[in-house]
Amino acid sequence: MKLRRLSEAGLKGRRVFVRCDLNVPMTEGVIEDDTRMLASLETLNHLLGNGNSLIVASHLGRPRGRVVPELSLKLVGERLSELLERPVRMAFDCVGEEASSLAGTLNPGEVLLLENLRFHEGETKGDEEFARALASLAEVYVNDAFGACHRAHASVSGIPTIIPGYAGLLIDREVAALEQLLHGEGSFTAVLGGAKVSDKIGLVRNLLDKVDNILIGGGMAFTFLKAMGFEIGRSLLEEDRLEEAREVLELAVEKDRQLLLPGDAAAASAPDDPSGMQTCHMDVFPSDRMGVDIGPNTAAVFAKEIRQSDRVFWNGPMGIFEVPEFASGTNAVAQAIAETDGFTLIGGGDSVSAVNKLGLTDRIDHISTGGGASLEYVEGRELPGIAALME
Repeated sequence: MKLRRLSEAGLKGRRVFVRCDLNVPMTEGVIEDDTRMLASLETLNHLLGNGNSLIVASHLGRPRGRVVPELSLKLVGERLSELLERPVRMAFDCVGEEASSLAGTLNPGEVLLLENLRFHEGETKGDEEFARALASLAEVYVNDAFGACHRAHASVSGIPTIIPGYAGLLIDREVAALEQLLHGEGSFTAVLGGAKVSDKIGLVRNLLDKVDNILIGGGMAFTFLKAMGFEIGRSLLEEDRLEEAREVLELAVEKDRQLLLPGDAAAASAPDDPSGMQTCHMDVFPSDRMGVDIGPNTAAVFAKEIRQSDRVFWNGPMGIFEVPEFASGTNAVAQAIAETDGFTLIGGGDSVSAVNKLGLTDRIDHISTGGGASLEYVEGRELPGIAALME
């Protein structure tokens, strides 16, 4: 099967429905970060440059099928107009008579932004009737919202079953980078962090067939350490996942894969209190403390493995990196990934924030715009939004 790509479609003078990821963080009516908007500009400008008219759609937040004024895309539309350097008309719904009328009167080079797709519960339910209403606005569909591709939503996997659909330039790049990561040559190391083992234990299990090394930090590491018999004090623990963690550890041995866990950790009395923080070996972890970061010895071991790898995937911080005193392990991993000669890919989320803070963004081969989507792709799951664009 082959991905239907916008770069090969030759679309000109068409009315195109473009699904973007404009789910930007906003506080009190101010857009805090427009990175996701910037990521889709290449596709939008490519289409506009070929004389197409665009109907742009996105979700924002989780209104759960209700109209929530604070989650309107009005401010996003104003910013999009600035970025595209042309007017962006706004429809005050994404379906209905007004949206249909505005879409039908678009001239080549004009842009219409629909209101928040998730104001309708049919979007997240993948409702076929809602998908048909959206599809009726355009002749052709382009998906450039990689961060939503793991969702079987109406605007993601529904529309391209009704009208011809293509992968935007952003999705094209994302898929190419992930394929290089998964199928490139040489040693492959996955670095996983974050709070909960339940969020990623399926990923760890499936990665054992793909990688040479898995390095685990963050809060999720302590459930694995407890499963190995270590005392972890008041560190984060998911007791209902202990047996599954033991099974994964045994599977790693069976498959002859290296699964590295922290040998030492930074310990504190509270997740937001760096006073009295101390480095503790896992053999003698204090009962009244919690792990808030990997320790310096672990950071050095992780960094060495990363630098020796030909391919590196990273998702999730090594500790509570929002607190500067608890960010050393995350920073060490970020620095090592930036320094490796191998192919490096960061799978969205807090890991991206870490490299941004350190000014290392331009030293990473690929930074994914979709944390959840990239995780599921690496895990080997089918992404509904990608599957719907296959020939």
